[in-house]
Amino acid sequence: MSLQCLTLQYWLRNHALYRPHHTAIVFEDKRLTYKELYEEVNRLSHALIAAGIGKGDKVATLLPNSLELWEIYWACANTGAVSVPLSPLLRGQGLFNLLDNSDTKLVITRHDLTEHVDAVRAELKTIPSRNFWVTDSHKKAYQNYHDQKKQQTITAPAVEEVTGSDPYNIIYSSGTTGLPKGIVLSHAVRALYGSLFANAFRMTPESIVMHSGSVIFNGSFLTLMPAMFLGCTYILMSHYDAKDVVDIIHKEKVTHTILVPSQILGCLQSPDFNKDHLASLEYILSVGAPLLLEYKQELNKRIPNVFYELYGLTEGFMTILDRNHSMIKTGSVGTAPQFMELKIVDEKGEELPQGQLGEIIGKGPLLMTEYYKNPDQTQESLKNGWLFTGDMGYVDNEGFLFLTGRKKDLIISGGINVYPTDIEEIVIKHKAVKDVAVFGIPHKEWGETPVAAVVLHEAAVVSANEIKDWANQNLEARYQKIDKVIIMDELPRNVAGKVLKRELRETCASTP
Repeated sequence: MSLQCLTLQYWLRNHALYRPHHTAIVFEDKRLTYKELYEEVNRLSHALIAAGIGKGDKVATLLPNSLELWEIYWACANTGAVSVPLSPLLRGQGLFNLLDNSDTKLVITRHDLTEHVDAVRAELKTIPSRNFWVTDSHKKAYQNYHDQKKQQTITAPAVEEVTGSDPYNIIYSSGTTGLPKGIVLSHAVRALYGSLFANAFRMTPESIVMHSGSVIFNGSFLTLMPAMFLGCTYILMSHYDAKDVVDIIHKEKVTHTILVPSQILGCLQSPDFNKDHLASLEYILSVGAPLLLEYKQELNKRIPNVFYELYGLTEGFMTILDRNHSMIKTGSVGTAPQFMELKIVDEKGEELPQGQLGEIIGKGPLLMTEYYKNPDQTQESLKNGWLFTGDMGYVDNEGFLFLTGRKKDLIISGGINVYPTDIEEIVIKHKAVKDVAVFGIPHKEWGETPVAAVVLHEAAVVSANEIKDWANQNLEARYQKIDKVIIMDELPRNVAGKVLKRELRETCASTP
């Protein structure tokens, strides 16, 4: 079958036809069956068409998790429009840049965020004045989202046929290394997310999937797409709260959920986060950043045989550590899934043998189409069908990938490569340390030297120098020795849960 046939356009229609009364989406006190969701999405699809939105047109959202955001994703799939989910934390020039770069034709936001859209609205000359919608109230100069839907019928609209190569959404990178890049992902890529990950994560139509993080970041699509592909029940939380996560898993008999490392750490503080209380759980996927070994072992002890880890880029390369290997290959981030290839290469792009450290590159059918309107960076990342990740690692003799960190985060001290994760795994073992991130700062003698930013457990009483001395006594190599420890209330993270080491370097520069 050609990839051109792999689209999302009729997934919802098929579930509404064949399992209309199965619960599709749960958000707070609202529950919609597949038939009800289909009717709401049809109304919204008609409203988009009435607003002049057709195949290929961009619909940007500035919304937190909500039922409306879920409907918009599937109305875009229905009509062939391109969803552009943006962080509701965007402000000013940053918001304007993404709306302008994406060629957005319709903006959907919430009442309390309109002031930020208003600040850039006059400059967005390509968006008609009627194409600014608000989801939760009436506001002058904005159309009400629900009023637009009420005027429409529940029957399916006549729409242009979509192909697998057509774009489904543009996901903007976090911008931690410069201006965010618009990563274009096609219908075929998202369709394969549905089928490949449903298989890899052992999901069935009876699975109950919960998501507590933001569904605007790409990691959410790892279960979002399989849930809709299979016709599962999807429980969307408005925001992450460790107690609520545990309570909802128990109450709703959740089988599958994604948690970033900082969320796993929060859940581990709950005594109810255990196998007896959460007996329905079949799968916890850790994404966004490596989970430190200390917490990986604790999770496997509390809830055995549910832990999966995924290393991946929005640009489209992933590896998966299956639950059957999570205790055997504890330092690994797994293997490339079916249809994907993995190589470790040197600076010249030549493949390195097993065990040797180099840059991770990968290829397969999940790769992005391009960075939107950015051919130079597209060519820099995609070379002869291979995605150059900018991450460093090695593969063992069984094909398992071990990640050592971002190429840009590598610390070169006295000409020796120092990998932050090696130091982090030691520091986290200190009984007072709850979280840690290691990064390099300039050093006049060695070029660079490691610094550790730590978050302490509640009620822990220890000084930064005590942690530094303890860590340096336990680190094996001289060149790994920490020059400085900074104690913080929390580590700065982006919406995807990744630590912002650039901000940590700035904090370190201003800390005596």
